[in-house]
Amino acid sequence: MMLNALLSPEFFNATLRATTPILFAALASAVASKSGIVNMALEGIMLFSALFGVLFSAAFQSAWLGLLVTMAIGALIGFFLAFFVLRLKTDEILAAIAINLIANGATILILLAASGDRGVSSSVKSLQIQRIAIPLIEKIPFIGAVISNQNILTYFSLIMVAVVHIFLYRTPLGLRIRAVGENKDAAESVGISSKKVQYISLIISGVLASMGGFFLSGGYLTYFTTGMSAGRGFIALAAASMGGNTPIGAFLVSLLFGAAQAFANILQLGSWPYELIQMLPYITTLLGLGIYSYIRMKKRQRLMGK
Repeated sequence: MMLNALLSPEFFNATLRATTPILFAALASAVASKSGIVNMALEGIMLFSALFGVLFSAAFQSAWLGLLVTMAIGALIGFFLAFFVLRLKTDEILAAIAINLIANGATILILLAASGDRGVSSSVKSLQIQRIAIPLIEKIPFIGAVISNQNILTYFSLIMVAVVHIFLYRTPLGLRIRAVGENKDAAESVGISSKKVQYISLIISGVLASMGGFFLSGGYLTYFTTGMSAGRGFIALAAASMGGNTPIGAFLVSLLFGAAQAFANILQLGSWPYELIQMLPYITTLLGLGIYSYIRMKKRQRLMGK
């Protein structure tokens, strides 16, 4: 029965759905890392975006306008992170931790002030970006059930893998980002402003992460709950790192973590302990990072041996 569930089109459909917020954040992490800065504030950006996505989509009665405002907020948080790190010389890890901690408390306070709700935005009539059925593909057995009838943001996240790849490896700005990340001094010696490039990278990173956060409350669900990012920002950091901070690598590893989340949802239908099921995505992350670190260590040892 378990095997039938894992091989069903519903499981693969759920995998794509669960992958979407992780993939957006993993792409955000990849762009920031290519510029030489680790954006550990992804969790906080996603949490803020999930809340403001609900509030602004309800205010404008348009999910798309809510998404646009949320993307602007993500860009603003990315700018502030860059300002603290590059201008005020704050440690990038400590600055990101501060944003994550602020997000945990501020989202509860803002939700209470804006709607009077505590924990869940039950009184906020927010809107959801719709799912779409793809003509012709939806009629193909199995494949149609997997690919069709997904949220528009799920398809957009897959498109963004190609867009970010082309951006990083086929555009002048992408070349500058990679140059600054690989050797800042060498980049500056040929007239590239490393600070400007890193500002742009973190702003782009904030926009991408905000789309992942918005998906949680405006695509996957239709409401905000306290802490609903649930560690996805940190999982995305692991996915990007394990994928070599490349868009394609981040996508493949994000699929693995999305499958772990979908598998956890299947286990909830059985008699497995709820706490163990909730741990599964994080256990998968730890195992994946452990294996990745071991492989890297072996490669390093072989190179040193030569």
